[in-house]
Amino acid sequence: MALLKLRHKAQITLPADLRRRFHLKEGDYLDEAEAVENGILLKPVSVVEREHAWREIREAMAAVQDTAPDAGQSPQEQEEEIARWVKESHLEHAQRRP
Repeated sequence: MALLKLRHKAQITLPADLRRRFHLKEGDYLDEAEAVENGILLKPVSVVEREHAWREIREAMAAVQDTAPDAGQSPQEQEEEIARWVKESHLEHAQRRP
């Protein structure tokens, strides 16, 4: 356990092993300090710029494909198509196994 010193303007330096363990670097944010039974709890938080988040959402939405059975198919044809998809998925999964 490292000894921490409260510095000018209430700043502290987290020990290097904690920074590495929690992948923290200069400029990262920690949630508000919370008083707990035996001390103070600091939690890392992720902050994402709004434009970056919307861009990621738009890209994910663009990648979505409609794989519903063709409405013009009979129920039996739809079931057969679904069965083919399941079989293909199982084969792909089996091929990825080491």
